[in-house]
Amino acid sequence: MSLLSTLMAATLLQAPAPDLSWLAGYWLDCSGGREASETWSDPRLGLVVGSAVTVRNGRSGFESAHIGPAPDGGLAYFARPEGAPATPFRLIESGPQRVVFANPDNDFPHRILYQREGDVLTARIEGADDDETRSVEWTFNKAPLNARCPS
Repeated sequence: MSLLSTLMAATLLQAPAPDLSWLAGYWLDCSGGREASETWSDPRLGLVVGSAVTVRNGRSGFESAHIGPAPDGGLAYFARPEGAPATPFRLIESGPQRVVFANPDNDFPHRILYQREGDVLTARIEGADDDETRSVEWTFNKAPLNARCPS
């Protein structure tokens, strides 16, 4: 590892965790024939807890996640789709209302992005799947807890 890489890594590990309070709330996406919702807690001592439910074509799916300290330092997004063991994605970029997490060793996705503008939260996963680059994006609107899409 070069001196510059070592210094950059050390700076990242020492940087304060980003303020993720903008992620908190209940978010609903009623596009593309699906009903997708995500619920995120406010940050508590460096921990943010989330859950997602998706309903489409008469089927439902879920994911639980949390954002918190990684075992080896830094911050990570830990995804558990359908109750699977947690897969960590390390924080690689953050801004006032934007975060990007990455795990290049995961099959799909490789990156998880969240960005908020007003009452709209965009979530995106991207990466290569069987050597084909692809992405999936959700556009969530802030909604009252447990709101549902119109039938």
